[in-house]
Amino acid sequence: MTYDKNFFIKQKFTPEELKKYKRSVKRDLDIAKTSKEPEVIFHFAYMALIKIGIYCLASEGYRLKGRPGHHQVLIEFLSRHFKSEDILIVGDKMRKDRNLDFYSADTLGPHEDIAENLKFVSDLYSKL
Repeated sequence: MTYDKNFFIKQKFTPEELKKYKRSVKRDLDIAKTSKEPEVIFHFAYMALIKIGIYCLASEGYRLKGRPGHHQVLIEFLSRHFKSEDILIVGDKMRKDRNLDFYSADTLGPHEDIAENLKFVSDLYSKL
C-alpha cells in the first residue's frame, strides 16, 4: 500500500501504544452502546471508526497528519486495509453526517441509521 506523504508519516509504535489505541476505541464504543442519546451514540461511534483507522495505521507503522481532509483519507485507508467498499460507503456517509451536524447545526438522520452505524463500527472493531 502506498502512503501519501501529505497525510501520512512513518513512525514506530510500541506494543503498549498500540494497546492504548485499541482500548480507546473500545472506550468510545462502550460509551456509544450505553448511551440513550442519539447524538452521543453517533458521535462516539464515529470517533471509534476514526480511532480504528488510527490503530490500523499505527499497526502498519504510520500516523495521520492533522490536515484538512484527513478523516476522509483515513476512511479511504480503512477501506483498502480491510478490502471493503462498505467501509468507504458507510464511513464517508458518517463523516458527511458528522460535518452537517457539526458545521451546519443540522440534525442527524433517523435513529435507525445511527443504530446501524454503531453496529457497523462494532463489527469492524471485532476484526481487529
